[in-house]
Amino acid sequence: MESPKSNIVVVTEGGPHIWAVINAIADSLGPVNVILEAPESKKQLLVRRARRQGWVPVIGQLGTMVLTRLGKRFFAGHADRMIAEQNMQPEPKPGQSIIHVPSANAPESLDAIAGLQPDVVFLAGCRMLTRATLSKIACPVINYHAGITPKYRGMNGGYWALASGDAQNFGTTVLLVDAGVDTGGALRQARGKPERGDNISNYALRQAAFSRDICVEAVRDVLAGRLVTIDPGLPSRQWYHPTIWFYLWTGLRTGIW
Repeated sequence: MESPKSNIVVVTEGGPHIWAVINAIADSLGPVNVILEAPESKKQLLVRRARRQGWVPVIGQLGTMVLTRLGKRFFAGHADRMIAEQNMQPEPKPGQSIIHVPSANAPESLDAIAGLQPDVVFLAGCRMLTRATLSKIACPVINYHAGITPKYRGMNGGYWALASGDAQNFGTTVLLVDAGVDTGGALRQARGKPERGDNISNYALRQAAFSRDICVEAVRDVLAGRLVTIDPGLPSRQWYHPTIWFYLWTGLRTGIW
């Protein structure tokens, strides 16, 4: 299928919460072209992380990742109710332009972006772009991050805010992309609250539900040539998946799952 005329390209690995954001952008701003990367090998991810952190915490993180995947199946009914209540569109629309690539950093991805000549590239749930990849993209690149930056960079920003006793920063950020891990300037932020039955397997869906507007607004701002960053006035820290022992202990002690 030939890609439609669009000045917006979204790069993603997909997922219901990401499609809800993509469809909100398309509903407000017109068609988008989606570059869909293949999922990253969990083995490669864990080996790379172990080089930085050591194998003990990474094995603990793997336990939580497995538990989260099982939780998505076990709590599928809760997610379905959330999707219906929030009027979310968690799947590609019929006729959605999708270009499949092995990785957001692959030559195929750069070729697709160059061919589409967008005015903005919007990253949502994809691999971190390398410095070399970023240098070859001619337009602004922005990212949807499920956490309030710079305090909750990295993984599971919503969970870590709650587990840290910082529920007021249960939220999301749309930010400019640089070579760091969620270190670019924040463009828009949204804060919300988890609801009864929410847990680490569906926090991202809850966050997307109250963040669709800021994604639309940020893309609209970039298209209009408005790249104004905000200073959240927060300390900076990068987070990873919680270890299984931390997750279970915190859940039993605080009720935050």
